[in-house]
Amino acid sequence: MIKNFKWLLLVSLTFVACNNDDEVITVSNSSDGLPLTAGSANFAKYVALGDSFAAGYSDGALFVKGQEGAYPNVMAQQFALVGGGTFTTPLMADNLGGFSSGGNQIPQFPTRFYFFPGSTTAAAGPVNVSGVTTTAYGSALSGLFNNMGVPGAKCINLVMPGYGSAVGNPYFTRFASSPGTTVLADALTQAPTFFSLWIGGNDVLGYALAGGDSTLATITPSAGGAGVGFDASYNALVNQLTVNGSKGVVANLPYINTLPNFTTIPLNPIAPYTYFVDGDELKTAPVVSTGDIATINALNTQLYGPLKQILAALNVTNRIDLLSTTAANPVIIKDESLADLGTSITFVAQNSGNPRLMALAGYLGATFGKVRQTKTGDLIPLTTRGVIGTPAALPPGIPALLGAYGITYPLQDKHVLIPSEIAELKVATDAFNITIKTIADAKGLAFVDTKAIMDQLVNGGITANGFTVSATFVTGGGFSLDGIHPSPRGYALIANKFMAAINTTYGSNLKAVDLANYRILFPKSL
Repeated sequence: MIKNFKWLLLVSLTFVACNNDDEVITVSNSSDGLPLTAGSANFAKYVALGDSFAAGYSDGALFVKGQEGAYPNVMAQQFALVGGGTFTTPLMADNLGGFSSGGNQIPQFPTRFYFFPGSTTAAAGPVNVSGVTTTAYGSALSGLFNNMGVPGAKCINLVMPGYGSAVGNPYFTRFASSPGTTVLADALTQAPTFFSLWIGGNDVLGYALAGGDSTLATITPSAGGAGVGFDASYNALVNQLTVNGSKGVVANLPYINTLPNFTTIPLNPIAPYTYFVDGDELKTAPVVSTGDIATINALNTQLYGPLKQILAALNVTNRIDLLSTTAANPVIIKDESLADLGTSITFVAQNSGNPRLMALAGYLGATFGKVRQTKTGDLIPLTTRGVIGTPAALPPGIPALLGAYGITYPLQDKHVLIPSEIAELKVATDAFNITIKTIADAKGLAFVDTKAIMDQLVNGGITANGFTVSATFVTGGGFSLDGIHPSPRGYALIANKFMAAINTTYGSNLKAVDLANYRILFPKSL
């Protein structure tokens, strides 16, 4: 899955490929106690295609330790026990992550996150490790690589010529055989006997991370030719990967709104003891001060109360309520699906007889015509946490008090997912999943239902090896600090699910890895 963007030290073990697909490799450490077998699969040349999940992206970046624990790498180690060959990965230069240019970290490709405990700021959360990566933007590696996961790649990108050029994807540029090649072409050059393909997350994720703002990102259409539409692109991938009888495993897509990136920030994130500028924001305990109460009351008097009264005069009662001094408050957002009441708000304010409202009439109409407070069904991405409370650019003459994003100035379309946008994402995901399952069945491929797995992670978690892994941010053990990509233990769990599907389809008995051997979070220093 934008940016769009995993762990264990890779053990390079080379085994002689089986001449007979059903040949048994006698290694007696399978889960059923029987000698390990590849079944009807041939793992001699395994190639993994996908996006950031296949690449090993974690904590908002791509770095060596994450790559070494990517689910294809974990699987390749188990494949090696039943005839799998060497599995190579286009490793980044260090464990900082991102790209640098001229000795400076590129802001669009920052270093990885780590958890910084003890912060008392309202917007506390993961922070980036310090330093500048030695992975230079535009750098290139030689040779072909088995792990062809490309952070940020959409399904349509894998069949798109030039994706590895200077104007393409810098992650693919690093290991593409030539600027004009495609990810699929470089995979086919290796004549894979077995492949994994988990792709499509970024075809919806970019739109979700952009808050459903179609001026910033769009959902890939199902229709259209290869390189344009999801269906034709996905079918081209699978048809060509299986043309010589190669076997493989594919996976469908979970709903975006089940990822912790979109479920962690509550709809009422404005506690009365945070965000309000009164000189005592940095507290060690949630104590509402007299300054907090005074600030909230002032906002109710100067903004929320007048807006509520104006809307009531227009017979609109479900958009704005007063702020509470005792309970957590919702943020205010621009909802483009609402009827625009801007002209009416301006008119009522101009004729209110209140000098303050009359002076602000034009501003209130232009700013709050489609504004409401968050409610059930909305989703606030993790990235928006750092925006709440920050100053917005205001027109001349407007008091600075009215310029705090989410509090006195509405969060914009790009900051929040509203129900209609979430519905768009679900419709697209369902359509993509039908395409994936249809061709998987037609080709007899192993199939992993990651949507069902994600549902389990959200609803109580999955227990294995004495651990329960869930989708709870930070503490659940399944996801990294970007709230999208798995943690080391999460990737190990994915690898086990993939291998279970392979065992079911091809009669192999690959052994699941022990989740106890995989950490939950990466530390600051690696």
